[in-house]
Amino acid sequence: MVKIAPSVLAADFVNLQRDIIGVAQAGADYLHIDVMDGVFVPNISIGIPVVKAIRQVTDMPLDVHLMIIKPIRFVAQFAQAGADLISFHLEADEPQQIQAAIDKVKSLGKKVGLSLKPNTPANALLPYLHDLDLILIMTVEPGFGGQAFMANQLEKIRSVAALIETAGTSCELSVDGGIDPTTAPLVRAAGANVLVAGSAIFGEPDRGAAIAALR
Repeated sequence: MVKIAPSVLAADFVNLQRDIIGVAQAGADYLHIDVMDGVFVPNISIGIPVVKAIRQVTDMPLDVHLMIIKPIRFVAQFAQAGADLISFHLEADEPQQIQAAIDKVKSLGKKVGLSLKPNTPANALLPYLHDLDLILIMTVEPGFGGQAFMANQLEKIRSVAALIETAGTSCELSVDGGIDPTTAPLVRAAGANVLVAGSAIFGEPDRGAAIAALR
């Protein structure tokens, strides 16, 4: 079954604990946490203390998405804060440092993922494919919630799904950006098995029905 990962970026931060518990009870599989540094992307969101606080109020797997430059500087701190899976952008550092960050996350006993911006081709993943637990395809430009889905990314999703199948790995394929009941079937059909959604879940009064509509 397709897994659903509500993005806390769209939650009510005044009532964050309530919203997190609510989506857990509604059947969400992961909790997606976007970390932005204002450098790699033109926005600033949350950091290590918030991840640590979230860990205290839920047993859900925390899927932490680092939209920061030179992620190797912080992967250990996010692992210690309670992240279960840490993904970061292939474009955020030199290749050897990306590999070092992957190795560091794995050495800490956590799952690791790589994310691609819309303009980065699928084959850029090839040097890292066998080390990954998850690949995250951005179907919007990273940095802000509420953007429109970029349909031209469907071919990349299909290409990455083919790479995973050819490699014979158990890597999950996640998609983030503009996911709603209209776009979810498109990305599922293209091969995604983890859907990240913000306003399509937190913006709906019935979170269980919203999650079911994406599956």
